[in-house]
Amino acid sequence: MADIDHLTGNKVLANEKIRVAVVGASGYTGGEVIRLLLEHPHVELAFLSAERSAGAAIGTVHPWLRNHPKAGGLKFRPLAELADIDAVDVAFGCLPTGALPERLPLIAAHAKRVLNLGGDYRLRAESEVRTHYPKTAEHPPLEDFAYYVPELSPEVPDGRFVNLPGCMAVTTIYALYPLFAGAGRTEPLATDRVVVDAKTGSTGGGRGSNEPPAERTGNFRVHKLYGHRHAPEVRQAIADFTGAAVDLRFSTHSLDVARGIMVTAYAELREGVTSLDVKRAYAKAYVGKPFVRVRPAPKAPQDFPMLKAVVGSNVAEVAIAVQGGQVVAVAALDNLIKGAAGQAIQAMNLISGFDETAGLPTTAVSP
Repeated sequence: MADIDHLTGNKVLANEKIRVAVVGASGYTGGEVIRLLLEHPHVELAFLSAERSAGAAIGTVHPWLRNHPKAGGLKFRPLAELADIDAVDVAFGCLPTGALPERLPLIAAHAKRVLNLGGDYRLRAESEVRTHYPKTAEHPPLEDFAYYVPELSPEVPDGRFVNLPGCMAVTTIYALYPLFAGAGRTEPLATDRVVVDAKTGSTGGGRGSNEPPAERTGNFRVHKLYGHRHAPEVRQAIADFTGAAVDLRFSTHSLDVARGIMVTAYAELREGVTSLDVKRAYAKAYVGKPFVRVRPAPKAPQDFPMLKAVVGSNVAEVAIAVQGGQVVAVAALDNLIKGAAGQAIQAMNLISGFDETAGLPTTAVSP
């Protein structure tokens, strides 16, 4: 039986290829989308945009791609030239936050779907959009963007526009979701107050970051203690997926690594909730989800989620520790893959009717 394309309702054949554009393809996230799609069995890379690198071969901007056998003929083009080719099936938006809105009409006119990896259309509350995405507030979307977490959203989006979560936000969502989903109970397992400490590698700042390497190397420092734009995103997502209103304290720190995010979340359990209840909730939340792995009863430090176990893969690891009425949830993932490019390709697979795991790695790269 053939799979079904969720936008058109048409059957999708196993050997079918879709035409894809990557908009903002010269950044770290765009490069990672290209790298993964070069190995995807159902994708033809039809258009790669990068204004300042227009005309350049992709291997000159992303040297790690130059030896791929399919990369030789690929060059970056100005976005305006998207109008010169046949409409693509999917356009991945990999532009810096704030850059997509004014370009969206052009992209939407020449792409059947837009999957945005930037933050522009993640938040719905106007006050939050004005605070955290002021350029977006000046350019309302042509149509509503569906906020989509492949493992947690109740339905695969059938509209043209989809926004994927932020990398630190989705790591936090994976850590917290089972505590508030109920797992068959009438109320969440945890009280509404949650403290989250999120740590991220340097690629989270994008290729345009002006942080000197000398200040990051051998260092571990505060990034933002209050007011991070992923905090309202986490609150919105938990409310959408569970109905719970979380009182979230969200702080971020910068790691001396290129890739990876580690989130540690602290909460108090409601009266009567046991360690077994929590374990069952996490097992139930992610059963059958190929890219979220719950670590079984961690005892030693190496049993918990860690960057060496996930960097290079599209896998997020999650684990919990309960002591008395306290619970600590830990989650880790690769910010460029599961937190960005891989997650977006996972969404493309589901929306397009392909196998969810197509073209996506499940093993990490180490040392």
